[in-house]
Amino acid sequence: MKVFPFKIPKPLDEHLIVQVDKEPVFYNKLHQHEEIQISYIINSNGKLLVGDSIHQFSMGDIYVIGSNMPHVFKSIPGQQDAHMLTVFFTEKSFGTSFFKLPYLNDLGNFFANAAGGFKVTSNQKKIAQQLLEIQSQQKLNLFVSFLYLLEELSKVNIEPLSKFIYSKTLSSTEGKRLQDIFDFVFKNFHQPISLDEIAKMAYMTPNAFCRFFKQRTDKTFFQFLIELRVAHACQLLISNKELNINMIADLSGFNSISNFNKKFKKIKGITPTQYQQSNSS
Repeated sequence: MKVFPFKIPKPLDEHLIVQVDKEPVFYNKLHQHEEIQISYIINSNGKLLVGDSIHQFSMGDIYVIGSNMPHVFKSIPGQQDAHMLTVFFTEKSFGTSFFKLPYLNDLGNFFANAAGGFKVTSNQKKIAQQLLEIQSQQKLNLFVSFLYLLEELSKVNIEPLSKFIYSKTLSSTEGKRLQDIFDFVFKNFHQPISLDEIAKMAYMTPNAFCRFFKQRTDKTFFQFLIELRVAHACQLLISNKELNINMIADLSGFNSISNFNKKFKKIKGITPTQYQQSNSS
């Protein structure tokens, strides 16, 4: 089973989908689906675009992405295939009232946090092991293990992914347009991108494009572009220690070191040098 944009195909009698992705790189395709998604990055690193935010992901990370939250994992090509294990389900997978049973009240915290998505920041090894065990189970054992997984995810420390929850399902036209925009920006963020250029690529006037993008991401296009550039700079600061700050600024699309330092500190709260030092381990 593959994840296609905006839909999770599945057999009619399956309520819980366990999917293994092992490809040269992760998707490139923005997608949105009704299912809540629990993903364990077994191998790969790159950028995760989810809702209104951009994050770095790496091997060992565990993410929960809420229902209908537009997102895309874009990995950096490497020598080994990108490898991810994902569980998909909805709040109605086992009946409209199942998760409202008194016995499952403790799971409420999970569903509240899942709406905007989150990254697991504690007990990662235990949850990773639970996910790996689920991969090989069937029927009753699969269902019981899944409930234990949700229980554990209700108690962990988390890092929220997105504050903006888009309440509507994107139409195919909207989804395709956003997908083309993000694909273009991911490929060209290190170069100058003008509003006229990106609006033309989306077949819209600049004013119409600005409204379209802001309504569906809760931020301006240039806010998104700067956050993507900073996220890329963070990856270079951690993985390419031989590059100096000036080179990283240039490779990330910033036209001056002063602008880079200013934007980086505004988003991350610390300077690029401080960020590199804090991640030196």
